[in-house]
Amino acid sequence: MMSIKSRILLASAASLFILSACNGKAGNAPAAGDVAATVNGTPISKASVDQIVGQRLAMGQPDSPETRKAIINQLAMQMLVSEEAIKKNLDKTPEVVDQLNLTRQSILANAFVQDYTKNNPVSDDMLKAEYDKVKAQMSGTEYKARHILVDKEALAKDIIAKLKKNPKLFDSLAKEYSKDPGSKGNGGELGWFDPRDMVPEFGAAVAKLAKGKFTLEPVKTQFGYHVILLEDSRTKQAPTFEQVKPQLARQVQDQNLKKLVDDMMSKAKIEITASPAAAPGKKPE
Repeated sequence: MMSIKSRILLASAASLFILSACNGKAGNAPAAGDVAATVNGTPISKASVDQIVGQRLAMGQPDSPETRKAIINQLAMQMLVSEEAIKKNLDKTPEVVDQLNLTRQSILANAFVQDYTKNNPVSDDMLKAEYDKVKAQMSGTEYKARHILVDKEALAKDIIAKLKKNPKLFDSLAKEYSKDPGSKGNGGELGWFDPRDMVPEFGAAVAKLAKGKFTLEPVKTQFGYHVILLEDSRTKQAPTFEQVKPQLARQVQDQNLKKLVDDMMSKAKIEITASPAAAPGKKPE
């Protein structure tokens, strides 16, 4: 509810480009042993079937003879219908030509990403440098605290006055007065958190408290007035290099690829000759 820190992760390499649902291999016809079926003499390659099976496996669907037969039937139907479209010269209409060009570009762009990733592996030195950055960000102290959030400063001061008389009332006062739905029912319990993940005023106030103490003045934030009780603190433990190495490898590869693509974009001459049309019924601002 109160967190304002949001790490913006780089898009994964695969998501930089739109992938078509099934990208068949262009070029020479597959060898006899690589043919899964033929439709009026035109082959359907095993590679095409395997690719679709792989996509379905990723979605949790099983690989079975029945599944492969259904895929072959779908590809056969697609081939027959597309051939009819060619007979009608639909492949020469401007709309279809544009779609075919976009699909071709998508396939080639994806092939470039795969080739770049394969031929530009990330070294351990690069990963360790990235790990040092992450480790520095994750070091420090984290806190376990409760809070009571109210709209009026006067009410917050009244709650503090009651707590001075009896600190054990914090739980019941939070349930009675706090307007934070996420913690109110638990007596204001926020659990463990990094103060950097909170709004600055809240994080700074928590860091100044001694264990078992509460704020003697209301802490004002954009959400209202807080009364905060610090329950405990501990040194934050960063994960080991080996624990995060796979994620770091993907992140560094994505960073390198994004840098390469950004460089391509910066060097390209891109001229927008027409503004995108406004949505129907919507007036331009």
